[in-house]
Amino acid sequence: MDRALVAENVRREYGDLVALDGVSLAVDVGEVFALVGPNGAGKTTLVRALTGTTEIDGEVSVFGESPETVAKSRLGVLPQEFTPPERLSARELIAYYAGLYDDPRDIEGVLADVGLAETADTHYENLSGGQRRRTCVGATLVNDPDLLVLDEPTTGIDPAGRRDLRTLLSDLADGGTTTLLTTHDMTEAERLADRVGLLADGRLAAVDSPAALVAEHGGENRIVVDLVTGLSEDATAASDVTAPSPAAAADALDKAGHRVELHDTELVVHGVDAAEIGAVVDDLERIGIVYGGLEWRQPDLEDVYLAVTDTAVTAGGEPVTEPTDDDNDDTAAGTPAKANASEGETEVAR
Repeated sequence: MDRALVAENVRREYGDLVALDGVSLAVDVGEVFALVGPNGAGKTTLVRALTGTTEIDGEVSVFGESPETVAKSRLGVLPQEFTPPERLSARELIAYYAGLYDDPRDIEGVLADVGLAETADTHYENLSGGQRRRTCVGATLVNDPDLLVLDEPTTGIDPAGRRDLRTLLSDLADGGTTTLLTTHDMTEAERLADRVGLLADGRLAAVDSPAALVAEHGGENRIVVDLVTGLSEDATAASDVTAPSPAAAADALDKAGHRVELHDTELVVHGVDAAEIGAVVDDLERIGIVYGGLEWRQPDLEDVYLAVTDTAVTAGGEPVTEPTDDDNDDTAAGTPAKANASEGETEVAR
């Protein structure tokens, strides 16, 4: 299999801060590879290393060449922070970037591909979040790149916009475009990527397909029960059964043959397949456990990341167990976000 990207023992330090600590990976031609991790994990720094916009120790090659010498027409790079002139329309913006290449794609075709044919003449400032991000993706497609690099492509846009952009990326992948994307959204990575790299503290903790990672590290199916405590006297009097305390409820389920964990008022029953849900519910009722909600969960990449790195990731991309003073990759790297935006704009312009 031909390689689009190869990194070997990549290291990047900013003073005493180690942003990348010996990262090695390979992305095959035609593959969609997702780098996942919380803010500060090193995702943006790694993207900059792979695209030749920051100095590193180690080796990186893009289609067999160094990032500095590979033809820029083969690359489409969209940084996390990218703000084009807002008074230009989507058509004008894409036409501008098309003018930077000797043999660009047809502008109307790009607009159609990113779903902007009907809003092509709307000023950028009047587009929705999803439409703006689609415009930015369009700017990376005008040169028909062999490799598309997208840093947090769906950050900051509404759910409908995220759904539309994911559909676009899936279509590009189906068309054979090699894609490297970064995200803290595990669902996004699971849906889009052929393989996923779990990045934590500047290191790749694991790399494999989403299904293989979940099978190896995700754990078991489980039922999560939200227990109700502190019932009123009227509610207790109206019931024939006195609800057990959370600890007593966990103990009773354990004696009934279930493997149980108790987290405050959340009771987790492990190893429950779909066909066994009814039996667990029957035992809850028999024991007299009062609950406000019950959910059957299958393991996913969030469980994998927690198991492999001992760190959970919030919906906003923040690490739960190891908060730091650095809110994102750029500040972690010692450079302001705007500075990275400028580098990214230059990269897109090439």
